[in-house]
Amino acid sequence: MPDAIMYQGEMFVVLMPGTAEEFLTPEELLERLTGLLGDRQADLPRDLQRFTTAAEQARHLRDTACEFELSPGEAMQWYVVRLEK
Repeated sequence: MPDAIMYQGEMFVVLMPGTAEEFLTPEELLERLTGLLGDRQADLPRDLQRFTTAAEQARHLRDTACEFELSPGEAMQWYVVRLEK
């Protein structure tokens, strides 16, 4: 699993179908994913089923993937970005 220090001072750009891009902190992305996964516990991808809580599932998804299918043909995507200060 990636070292959490990778996310210090970083942001994620989040792309959702039909909406403008959004910049989220790692914690905000985790919160967003936890909410999405909480509503989909009956239909989780196989690799997330081994985790017992939506928070654990969200953390694994944030740290190991960059996409989550919302419905057939529509996906949420996220990418780490560095914003210049």
